Amino acid sequence: MIAGSGQLSLARRYPLAVRVLVLVVAAMVFALAVARSSLWLAAAGLATLIVARGVCRNRPLTAVHTLGALFFVGIAFLAHQSGHQNVLLLALVAAGVTLVAPRGSSPEPRMMPRIAELVERTPNDPLAPFTMHSAKSYFFDSTGTVALGYRARLGIAAVGGDPIGDPARFAAAIDEFVGYCRGQGWSVAVLGAGEAMVAHWRTVGMRALAIGRDVVLDVDTFTLVGRKNRNLRQAVSRSHNYQLTTEVRAEADLTAEQRAELMGIVAEAHGGEQDRGFSMILDHLLDGRHPGLLVAICRDPAGRALGFQRYGVADGGRMITMDVPWRRPDAPSGVDERLTIDMVEYARQTGGKSLSLAFAPFPELFEMTERTPLQSLAYRAVRLLDPMIAVASLYQFLKKFNALGERRYALYNWHNVALVLIVFLTLEFVPHRKRP
Repeated sequence: MIAGSGQLSLARRYPLAVRVLVLVVAAMVFALAVARSSLWLAAAGLATLIVARGVCRNRPLTAVHTLGALFFVGIAFLAHQSGHQNVLLLALVAAGVTLVAPRGSSPEPRMMPRIAELVERTPNDPLAPFTMHSAKSYFFDSTGTVALGYRARLGIAAVGGDPIGDPARFAAAIDEFVGYCRGQGWSVAVLGAGEAMVAHWRTVGMRALAIGRDVVLDVDTFTLVGRKNRNLRQAVSRSHNYQLTTEVRAEADLTAEQRAELMGIVAEAHGGEQDRGFSMILDHLLDGRHPGLLVAICRDPAGRALGFQRYGVADGGRMITMDVPWRRPDAPSGVDERLTIDMVEYARQTGGKSLSLAFAPFPELFEMTERTPLQSLAYRAVRLLDPMIAVASLYQFLKKFNALGERRYALYNWHNVALVLIVFLTLEFVPHRKRP
């Protein structure tokens, strides 16, 4: 959570009526300036209107923002003295924008031990381990038993997944978080909310859009027997014919040589380490930074690693969630399926109850044989993500397991949906700065 030092929230000092009055007066000044065709006064009125809107939205005034606004005021003064009217107009508006610009949030990797402890307590949530992504900021509720992982950008506090910790406190924690964000001048958006939490997010005025479904295997009942599992059974059988073997190790226990070998697979498969993701991918691949992660490795008869899958663990080991699978381009078919099936067996032996394979985005679009024009447009838009997450091939892999589970949602407000989309896309797909 961001501390409140070094900032002043004018909205907390003045009642709503005063803030609305300021907004109305600023609008009247702007309208008067336009009516009199006074460009510099119109620019000053627009800047005042922007500041008034920021105050009404609880934007805190920080020392950095104040200094930035004063800098632009100085530029405006110099422009006025030298007769550069266009620069004067732009500088006045920039001063208003800068003064009430939304603050962002900073990553808080130092909170990792505390977050890992809450992940360990979180039941029935495949996305809980991804709360440990080091690019996230964290909000803890008043009891310290619940946390939300989020990142504030462009005035949007984007939450990744559901709260973690004590489920009995989730609803109250959401209310506290929304109140905190309003005090910071942020709107709230959620990427990857589960069905259980959507109803409560709606009570705070948010809209929901289904974006896909979890793919979760029930460890106790899953079997390869049956016609519907024929393709999966054949893939696993081929891996045995190739005499492939698998092993599961704690990521933190990998030796330097093993890490180097597995990172070689990453380099071959994708040209570099995974440095994207926010709500459903972890970072710090294979360095042992995140507590409790597992690595399933597949080897050929000569002992050469052909591929591996990384897993996070929650709910005391009862929920095991795949992060990202990696495979050499020349590996034989069936490596991914074999690793997954052997991971099911590992879960059975260690007390696991559910194995989450991945998130399937918009599976209904891929299942359709005939699409309306709008559905065809949505399908093409989703396929644009193929270079980054191979949506189509991911769906074909997940389809073999016949285990589509609960839906996941994006939550947003209509008035800033375009801004929310920008924030979601940049958080998920723009490479993150590598953090030590």
